[in-house]
Amino acid sequence: MAAPSPDDVLRSRLGYLLKHAYGRLAEEIGTALRPLGIDSRELAVLVLLDATDTPLSQLEVARRLGIDRTTMMQFTDLLEGKGLLARRRSPEDRRKNIVELTPLGQERLAEAERLRADAEARFLEPLGANGSSLIEALRTLTR
Repeated sequence: MAAPSPDDVLRSRLGYLLKHAYGRLAEEIGTALRPLGIDSRELAVLVLLDATDTPLSQLEVARRLGIDRTTMMQFTDLLEGKGLLARRRSPEDRRKNIVELTPLGQERLAEAERLRADAEARFLEPLGANGSSLIEALRTLTR
């Protein structure tokens, strides 16, 4: 019996498969979002701001997304420059900046979420009905 090929060895490893599946999904979503002038990391900021009932500080957004302060400052500057979010001083603590979606940010978010969902559906299409099972399994593993 012949030894397995290096590709077969790698394709038997969960980490390798997850990494490469994520890479393909990120590419699909990136392509879908490109016409809107945003990427998936910027979309994550918009999604988080939209999903909260109370305004968040830049630092709170960074903490929830697991990114550092400097990166969050870059995202804030970029998204503010695109007119998608606004920054203002916190009335409770003048050292904090509160970030909120603008009306244009809300519009762009709705378009981006539709495009993201379509890209995810295309990505999962080869799995048929098993696509939703994969999502549930990944939710279980990431709790």
